Amino acid sequence: MTERHDGTPSLGEMFRVFGRIGLLSFGGPAGQIALMHRELVEARPWLDEARFLHALNFCMLLPGPEAMQLATYSGWLLRGVAGGLMAGLLFVLPGFAVIMGLSALYFHLGDLPVVGGILFGLKAAVLAIVVEALIKVSKRALKSRFAWGLAMAAFVAIAFLKLPFPLIVLAAGLAGIVRSALDRSPAGDAAETSETAIALPSLAGPTLRTLLIWGAVWLVPLALMLVTPGIPDALAAMALFFSKAAIVTFGGAYAVLAYVGQQAVEVHGWLVPGDMLAGLGLAETTPGPLILVLVFVGFLGGARDAGLDPTLGGIAGASVALFFTFAPCFLWIFAGAPHIERLRSVAWLSAGLAAITAAVVGVIANLAVWFALNVLFAKVGSWEAAFMTLPVPDLATLNIAALAIALGAGVALLRYRLNLFWVLGGATLAGVAVTLLG
Repeated sequence: MTERHDGTPSLGEMFRVFGRIGLLSFGGPAGQIALMHRELVEARPWLDEARFLHALNFCMLLPGPEAMQLATYSGWLLRGVAGGLMAGLLFVLPGFAVIMGLSALYFHLGDLPVVGGILFGLKAAVLAIVVEALIKVSKRALKSRFAWGLAMAAFVAIAFLKLPFPLIVLAAGLAGIVRSALDRSPAGDAAETSETAIALPSLAGPTLRTLLIWGAVWLVPLALMLVTPGIPDALAAMALFFSKAAIVTFGGAYAVLAYVGQQAVEVHGWLVPGDMLAGLGLAETTPGPLILVLVFVGFLGGARDAGLDPTLGGIAGASVALFFTFAPCFLWIFAGAPHIERLRSVAWLSAGLAAITAAVVGVIANLAVWFALNVLFAKVGSWEAAFMTLPVPDLATLNIAALAIALGAGVALLRYRLNLFWVLGGATLAGVAVTLLG
């Protein structure tokens, strides 16, 4: 049987459906959400339209990958914690296996001319993909002068002042809450006070147990990684780093990549700038959430710095990245899902999260600039004045071929709206041709 007597799907049927979603979830969050809608709302009567959109709105307010959390939430609606856990894992594990294999190939064979050409084309195409993401997010998030101001302030803070991403997220959220408080009328303030009084979820009973259980699932392994003798320092640092990233990844993968790039490249030295570009290009070609690029980061960091056999260190680093990136997602969903109606009614919370989304636009803009400098120029210096650091590319090192591929990919995506796989395929072929014939 595929369904129980009450119409609830069996775990076996859910395994098949969510497994198919995990294997076919290409195309970024928009394509993944559309695939889930088709499978869960249109193809079978598991969720109705209103319930699906209600869940999506909640997941978009959370840190972390919204599509993976929507899969987890949908599974929770159908079969509780067991259904949510299965749906979430099936959404990420196929992509994890693929990206880990690609990471190993990159690490061991990345110096081969053909592989180098493929990566050259991917890096140039990624620049166009990030610009496309910036345009889409800007249209959705920047609807007021206040939002535009936050976006520009965030760009300056991370690009020129080199402030940490978590601090920018916190400051933007506080700015949104303060603005919400100042904008309230006396009548609206009274109504908000009453609404908020019933909106805040109780920590008693099931919610407290959920917080304790899933908090322990996430934080106990983290504590053990940090204090257990013999754990390589690089792996312990990754466990802490990816846990931090899981908390501040408002705005999806493109937003957190700026934070990851700053830390993994400049602070920890796990990657060089070209590595991050290659990882994002590879992640674009695999199923699952784009945030799986962090598995690539973990693999290279473990292979290079864990002090183990490179392949063993890479697998360990990739596994650490997977666990500490996605374990918090289950905590957010299982603790928050029972209270989504009340949480959504809290105006100051919505204002704070909207402000964070606006700041994320500035962070993605910085990511686009960072990618452009590292893709298009062989040498990028810096100019420092007071508290600011400005990147200064050497114009003589401009790579004309990379610029041409990036512009071609941009036109294909933005003007002709070609499928992403056609764009990536064309870019890789161009990259191979330039590398072998150049």
